[in-house]
Amino acid sequence: MKRESTKKLDDDLRPEYDLSLLKGGVRGKYFQRATAGTNLVLIEPDLFALFPDSDSVNRALRLLADVSRAASGSKRPRRR
Repeated sequence: MKRESTKKLDDDLRPEYDLSLLKGGVRGKYFQRATAGTNLVLIEPDLFALFPDSDSVNRALRLLADVSRAASGSKRPRRR
């Protein structure tokens, strides 16, 4: 007599779904379109307390860029 498996499949898919219709999917098909024009940067939680929104982060980075340019002597104008 064969023992039944103690593992049960955790299948949440309803029986009325026809998996044969799901063939031919392409992974990442719309990735470039979704990320176009997006520049996402993750900051650490301790920095989030100092820079709670994108405006404060942008101001701080512009200030750092200005200081860096001044220290290096670059004459390139600041972009806004």
